[in-house]
Amino acid sequence: MKRRRNYFLFFILYFLFSPARAQYNVIPLPQSIELQKGDPFTLDASVQILATGELQQEAEFLKQYLNELVGLYFPIAAKKEKKVRYIELAISPKVAAREGYVLTVNSKGVTILGGSAAGVFYGIQTLRKALATPSGASVIQMFQLQAAVIKDEPRFSWRGMHLDCSRHFWSVDFTKKFIDLLALHNMNTFHWHITDDQGWRIEIEKWPRLTEVGAHRSGTIIGTNSDLDDGIPYGGYYTKAQAREIVAYAAARHITVVPEIDMPGHMLAALASYPELGCTGGPYQVGHYWGVYKDVLCVGNERVYQFVEDVLAEIMEIFPSEVIHIGGDETPTEKWETCPRCQALGLSKDKIQAHFTKRVFDYLTAHQRRALGWDEILDGCPQDAMIMSWRGSAPGAKAAEAGHDVVMAPTTHCYFDYQQVEDREFEPSRCGGYIPIEKVYSLDPAPDTLSAEARKHILGTQANLWSEYMTNEEMVEYQALPRMSALTEVQWTQPERKDFEGFKGRLTEFTKFLEYMNYRYCKHLWPERQMPSRWQF
Repeated sequence: MKRRRNYFLFFILYFLFSPARAQYNVIPLPQSIELQKGDPFTLDASVQILATGELQQEAEFLKQYLNELVGLYFPIAAKKEKKVRYIELAISPKVAAREGYVLTVNSKGVTILGGSAAGVFYGIQTLRKALATPSGASVIQMFQLQAAVIKDEPRFSWRGMHLDCSRHFWSVDFTKKFIDLLALHNMNTFHWHITDDQGWRIEIEKWPRLTEVGAHRSGTIIGTNSDLDDGIPYGGYYTKAQAREIVAYAAARHITVVPEIDMPGHMLAALASYPELGCTGGPYQVGHYWGVYKDVLCVGNERVYQFVEDVLAEIMEIFPSEVIHIGGDETPTEKWETCPRCQALGLSKDKIQAHFTKRVFDYLTAHQRRALGWDEILDGCPQDAMIMSWRGSAPGAKAAEAGHDVVMAPTTHCYFDYQQVEDREFEPSRCGGYIPIEKVYSLDPAPDTLSAEARKHILGTQANLWSEYMTNEEMVEYQALPRMSALTEVQWTQPERKDFEGFKGRLTEFTKFLEYMNYRYCKHLWPERQMPSRWQF
């Protein structure tokens, strides 16, 4: 009996203190993983992080991540010493791709070489995800990493996620948490939709009523544009200081914040603030309903262009992004057709928006910025204008063949406010549409059906999260995940490396890491994890 107890004690101690083994089958899947012969690298309290001054920020992130996973603080050193094992970070001209990296593991140490600091950061993310234990993450004092060489770089330069804070408003803290989710998925672009009919969410000092009036609505429709309104005041906006804080937070993680000021349509909140900017002069109120409103900016009014330039000038002060999104989608022409000032332009209704877009484009170009718009602006827009294709992939293909740079965000694959399961009875969102994770994974933003020259103009892809029916932060995460994990492999991994069944196996482990990090996600791929049906409560 005593011997049996000793065996039992031995197995308990072995389970508790044996090293956890890292796995390199992470999301997104690297382009090349070559396992090597030789002893593994043991990550324990004796290891240090080696980084030059230009990579101190990345070293601090690695230190933070390792502490979360291993429960130890690893000192950061600037010079290498003998008999010390390091995780070494360096920028190297040997890594050709700017966002590429080479991760090398052997018994003596770990080296992450990047084509830039961003490349080093993505190598750190791969190491971080490789160290997540099979149970997600836990405080373990020792890890082992099998000897390996991982060579990796992204397929596309634009790897993004969009978030709408106009219909429903998100706190600074949650916006940062959302940005952390982008960083975890090797994404580099945060498309921030900060104005629309239902709320103006950014401080503009020259036009203060935009936030005094336009940031607040007196109620919100109940359900899907029913006849019932809750009558509950709703609002919020970001000060310039808060917006700069978010921009800096994202930049530290190699993420560019691309702001969107949607115009000349989707401007009802601005019109409620300054009625003289509309064709009729109002009265207007900040939108309660979802969808498209007929009231738009009066493009025949010179004061509108002063307004636009003032807004964009302050936006450019806050956001260093080269690209500024100017919207341009879903713009009804009815008001222009009966407006004397718009008709005085002498243009057909199909050309009036192009006139407006050209003036906005010229202003941004004069300030060394690039205009990006939804695919409706394609007809008549300047050659250097960027197109975001949302009404399917066909407009993006047309734009690319015409020589425009394109970001693919088609409703067919990338609208994450759409349902992700067919049986919607127990789903939290009321939004229509259906995009399962398999559909997201199947997207090819630059297929061989495009000419070789056109494929060069496909910058990448992103998914959009419109917030009409996302009323709280948990719903944003739920609608994004795990489809965001499928999207990152579309953005990062070469098509020949993609395999949905293999991805699903890696995703199963990755979701445990998401749980550890307190993100909510849809569990339809894992029925055993779902809440019991209501009749089983």
